[in-house]
Amino acid sequence: MKFTYLGHSCFLFEYSGKYILSDPFYNHTKEGSGFDIAAQKIDYILITHAHFDHTADVKEVLEHHPDATIIGQPEVCAYFGHDKIIDINYGGSAKIDDLKISMVPALHTSSFPDGSYGGQPAGYVFRMDGKNLYLAGDTGVTAEMSLLPKMFGEITKAILPVGTHYTMCPRKAAFAASELLNTKQVIGCHFDTFPPITIDHEDAKKHFDEKGIELILPKLGERFEI
Repeated sequence: MKFTYLGHSCFLFEYSGKYILSDPFYNHTKEGSGFDIAAQKIDYILITHAHFDHTADVKEVLEHHPDATIIGQPEVCAYFGHDKIIDINYGGSAKIDDLKISMVPALHTSSFPDGSYGGQPAGYVFRMDGKNLYLAGDTGVTAEMSLLPKMFGEITKAILPVGTHYTMCPRKAAFAASELLNTKQVIGCHFDTFPPITIDHEDAKKHFDEKGIELILPKLGERFEI
């Protein structure tokens, strides 16, 4: 699997020729990322929760890619009135060829900008080729994180929010990575987008270094592979 950071908590995942766009909020940073939704193939839209900074661009994606399938909570899938959905809840998984995307709990809130209920917030574990990628979504530290390696096996990489204020701060994220997830590489997200979540990069990395964990604070358009 390859994936690209498009800003905030938006990533584009590529696996076996299929493209999965998570938490569409790319317009806020598209000048820096160069992302063009009209030119990019999109097969699936994966949503962790309903907040505007994770769903603002969903309708635009569907305008350009009406055959894309939304993956998310039943409430999230129903909100957009789109007929191609995979609505799952905690314990459920979406299967794309030999890739399984399993929904797991997150500790946050979830409502749409108009106040509509967005279901329970979630994270996802991408399970492929004996490797696991954890996409936490917006969350604080939660005890359920300790169950993920026991259920799914080693967490090869984790994408964790580190921007504080609305989610974990770097110190708490480092604790979660070390003591609960037992992972050795974290890709940060949900930071530096707005003033309340602006972080000191060197200080953030220090907390992870102390735990023997690599923290990558990605640049717009940066690509990764697992």
